[in-house]
Amino acid sequence: MPDLIPTSSGLTGASERRQDRALARTLSDLDRSKAAGLAKIEQQAQLEAAKAHAVNYVGQQAMQAVAMTSQLEAQLGQACPMAVTRLQGLADMTALAVSDVVMNSARKIGR
Repeated sequence: MPDLIPTSSGLTGASERRQDRALARTLSDLDRSKAAGLAKIEQQAQLEAAKAHAVNYVGQQAMQAVAMTSQLEAQLGQACPMAVTRLQGLADMTALAVSDVVMNSARKIGR
């Protein structure tokens, strides 16, 4: 783009050179502004991708925790059938608490 400088406009040589330099400066400023804008967009994209990965990681850990809770609930229910209802209640409360942590994390990370 800096090569796009008009060749003649009916002005004197010194005046043309001055305008050519001003045009070159303007084009250079535009190029720098564009580069800075693109860098800012790329940085924001990297930040948003990192947030998505962080939320995903929290979600994965939460799913593993709930799966382990469910597995323990089933094992303990087999060992003591009289406690199945209470174990289900505790497991449900635990799963809800874990889901609350995931939601809060997503809100905090997403800011």
